Amino acid sequence: MTAGNIIADDGYETVIGLEVHVELATKTKIFCGCSTKFGAAVNTQVCPVCAGMPGTLPVLNRRVVDYAIAVGLALRCEITRQSGFDRKNYFYPDNPQNYQISQLYAPVCQNGRVEIDTAAGGTKAVGIHEIHMEEDAGKLIHDGAAGITYVDYNRAGVPLLEIVSEPDLRSAEEVIAYLEKLRMYIRYLGVSDCKMQEGSMRADVNLSVRPIGSTAYGTRTEMKNLNSYTAITHAIASERMRQIELLKAGETVVQETRRFDEDRGVSYSMRSKEEAKDYRYFPEPDLPGLAISGEWIARIRSAQPEFRPEKMARYRKEYDIPEYDIAVLTENRALAEIFEETAALCGQPKKAANWLMGETLRLLKEQEMEPEEICFSPAHLAALIGLVERKVINATAAKEVFAVMFAKDVDPVEYVEEKGLQQEQDAGAVRQVCEQVLKDNPQSVADYLGGKDRALGFLVGQAMKASKGKADPGMVNRLLKELLQAK
Repeated sequence: MTAGNIIADDGYETVIGLEVHVELATKTKIFCGCSTKFGAAVNTQVCPVCAGMPGTLPVLNRRVVDYAIAVGLALRCEITRQSGFDRKNYFYPDNPQNYQISQLYAPVCQNGRVEIDTAAGGTKAVGIHEIHMEEDAGKLIHDGAAGITYVDYNRAGVPLLEIVSEPDLRSAEEVIAYLEKLRMYIRYLGVSDCKMQEGSMRADVNLSVRPIGSTAYGTRTEMKNLNSYTAITHAIASERMRQIELLKAGETVVQETRRFDEDRGVSYSMRSKEEAKDYRYFPEPDLPGLAISGEWIARIRSAQPEFRPEKMARYRKEYDIPEYDIAVLTENRALAEIFEETAALCGQPKKAANWLMGETLRLLKEQEMEPEEICFSPAHLAALIGLVERKVINATAAKEVFAVMFAKDVDPVEYVEEKGLQQEQDAGAVRQVCEQVLKDNPQSVADYLGGKDRALGFLVGQAMKASKGKADPGMVNRLLKELLQAK
């Protein structure tokens, strides 16, 4: 049995619903003008409003609502025309107000769905119960050695969307497929970077088990703030088995909130699971109701991008490139846009795909960058492809040029001219180089003539070295063969 099987041989089915928290990529917080930039020095992005000082009043960031509507439309939700905020009361050290401004009674988006691919090769609709806006809490920093906990309020007031699914998921595999689909839509919209390692996307897993064939839900537990696919997969497997073992032993599952310890592979109880009544919700008195007009929704809808499924279908019609290339290029909207512009400029879609999937992704990985951080222009990539196609430079020189272009977006034509990287096109000059290489390497010549074809590769390398990389490798290969056959 593997972690997350839909129906395992133990006779139980897993029922899972997710609460996904997404930090929005607004420049300022949801109710004040403080910066949301990640990685700032602790407690440097705080003001009286997000620090919860008495007498301060929140002012709603309109961009947060724009982003919420955009996500709701992408996930096929109904947009709540008369929405508003509510006060959720609870005490926690990183919650400076002792309450959170959230949405309970009229969440901004409701009744949506996401289509995911299943392991069986089909598709499955996962219901979206609601999407609501709220403010994030701060961050606790524990110093175990000193027995002290510090609080950083930089994150307090950062805008969140909480996307609440229906309990339609049945395995860890389906959960990951669902999260990947959410991540795709949100990143294509540009409303969040969804970096789980930085906490800008994290998931709470609500899980229960029931005998196969039963239609009644079991008692669910909630595992909080899982921020990697590995942690989510392991947490689901661990909690599933814990609940099954309790039921088989004749015990009951307690509805509670649990924390998953990834190092030990087990979860432990944090507190009994609260219900809405435990938070004493009431309409937020410091914010007016939120009226979302049809014109507002239409404006957001008109700005929606072409999403990955539609983009993949279009690529199959417009570009003569493999399915694998299509999948890689469309995984990220920024990468896809660079590909489309480059292909249009150079008329070589496969060449453009190769540069983006090869050198570009390699350098992005090496430098721990995202495609959105690419600085070179499609025009410069198209120009580089043109230089190679016209044999102005060879492949080795092209990689050298691209590395500089990736770092500084230099004009490849000017750079090649400045550095003198043009290929040697004079066949006579290249022939002289090849003749000298054969003269200097008699053993390799003898090896080749004796049937060792690999010796030719060494000779080609020596010729390219002697020409300082400027010779056309194809011309070198052809001339060396001619000269060797004449011996």
